[in-house]
Amino acid sequence: MELLLETLPNGATHVILNGRLDIPGAEKIDLPFSTLSSHRKVIVDLSRVSFLASMGIRTIVLTARSIKSKGGAVVLLDPSPEVEKVLVVSGIDTLIPIVHGMDEATTALG
Repeated sequence: MELLLETLPNGATHVILNGRLDIPGAEKIDLPFSTLSSHRKVIVDLSRVSFLASMGIRTIVLTARSIKSKGGAVVLLDPSPEVEKVLVVSGIDTLIPIVHGMDEATTALG
């Protein structure tokens, strides 16, 4: 699992995840991902995530809750159909919006 960060012109942080977000993948990004809790607007790009397990969901949700508790916002961008199904079945889409396309992501963040 790889984690890349970029700051967008609107000040949002674009987090690009690449690989399998299973137990080893979640362990690899857990600490760097948790540092995002100080950011106000975060777009988590899941387009390159090939597999999502419960530990990966935990990593995303814990940081998203922390960001939201400080008045920030998080969206999940372009998950594959398989990953999106896991997010919907687990109810994560009711906590963190799933968006398709960068324009929709930046609009959802406000």
